[in-house]
Amino acid sequence: MSAPPALQIREANAHLAAVHRRAAELEARLEAAERTVSAQAERLTLQDQQLRAALEELGHAKDREIAALQEQLLTSEAAIHSLQAAVRQKDELIQQLQPRAKLLQDICRRRPPLVALLADLAEAERLGPLPASDPGHLLPSGPGPPLANSTGEKADQDHPQPTMFGTTV
Repeated sequence: MSAPPALQIREANAHLAAVHRRAAELEARLEAAERTVSAQAERLTLQDQQLRAALEELGHAKDREIAALQEQLLTSEAAIHSLQAAVRQKDELIQQLQPRAKLLQDICRRRPPLVALLADLAEAERLGPLPASDPGHLLPSGPGPPLANSTGEKADQDHPQPTMFGTTV
């Protein structure tokens, strides 16, 4: 077997050196990639821990908010029941007061004529009784029947009652 020419040996050596350089370069890149992947894994692990903690805190916050809302709901329901009871009591009171209110409305509607009647009665009392006269004597204003008790009852003959504008005194 013949020895390979020197040129082939040099080319083979150059090729081996290039392969060796390429292998070293690839090993360096692999090491850098492993460091990058390791750093990313650490960051992802840390981020995962942070997200889990945040998620857990959100769960606790949600639970606290639900508890607060349930308490508020119970308080609101109690207030609603209390207000409904108050409304029922007020409705019962209204039912009890309606007849009285109708009576007061009737009184208020009838008040002006009653005030006028009371004023007329006060005027009649202010004028005083008629002067004593004999029953056959007519009033100075002209002929007319003698005044009598306006109650519709016959006057007691032994105890005559004085009359004043149709009222007994």
